[in-house]
Amino acid sequence: MSATHVVTAVAVLLAAVPVQRAAAQRVPGTDVYLAGLEVTDRSPTGIAVLSPENITRRAGYDNQPAFMADEGAVFFTSIRQDGQADIYRYDIASKRITRVTSTPESEYSPTFMPGGRRISVVRVEPDSTQRLWSFALNGGDPELVLRAIKPVGYHAWLDATHLALYILGTPSTLQVVDTKTEHADTVARGIDRSLSPIAMDTVSFVQRHPDSTLTLARLSINGTTGAAHVAPIAPLPAGALYVVWTSTGVAITAAGSKLYTLHRGETAWREAADLASDGLAHISRLAISPNGHWLALVADDATPPGSAP
Repeated sequence: MSATHVVTAVAVLLAAVPVQRAAAQRVPGTDVYLAGLEVTDRSPTGIAVLSPENITRRAGYDNQPAFMADEGAVFFTSIRQDGQADIYRYDIASKRITRVTSTPESEYSPTFMPGGRRISVVRVEPDSTQRLWSFALNGGDPELVLRAIKPVGYHAWLDATHLALYILGTPSTLQVVDTKTEHADTVARGIDRSLSPIAMDTVSFVQRHPDSTLTLARLSINGTTGAAHVAPIAPLPAGALYVVWTSTGVAITAAGSKLYTLHRGETAWREAADLASDGLAHISRLAISPNGHWLALVADDATPPGSAP
């Protein structure tokens, strides 16, 4: 599945469950950074990363970045003074931030749907039900995507009618769902929160083991039958969780202040960059733009608590 169709998905950084208004103050502060990215064979790591710019720079929770198909803007989740989680938009050319959703509910994990004309979100409804909804790009026209399937924690589009869902539970499960019928197949159990597109009909996910080690794995579906296939890829570096993929098949992950890459067919990660000098001490999330020109990173809040947003 192309990155045009889906950006990494889903809920809050602290836990798999999006926070409610009353718990908003307990969510750790995070900022979204934007870095230029070059995917190149001239580097043994496969990428070159320019110094990242803090595009949110305020005290509070800013997380879950997702790029528009034309790479002109980044959507993200933000919790402001009212404790409400809504979707915001950062326009790269103007460096302007605008609010996209403004609802009584909380919306998390903006993810561009196939076709790029709508975003899907994990919505926390008044009774705390977590279901998948969609909005127009201007934040209007809300529609329920899946009526019966809940509680949804994270999601990624496999194609126009199939989703990979992280479903909350003990254990959490990875399910492939047909949006036309809402038929769901459980394909893995005990997974972690990272779902990311690799190619058409294929996403990666993270399998958690009893000893707490993590393995990056692949989920693909047959475009005709919808049948799912799961296969391991490689262990993740210590401290890493979220993974994104370049169009050339290079995986990028982060642990601490460092970025690592993994080339197709290999199992050993290579250190690609250390962003400590740019103030990123703990990189917790990544997103890559559809054409691979930009990398969004989420790191600990750079603005001291109590500072003006």
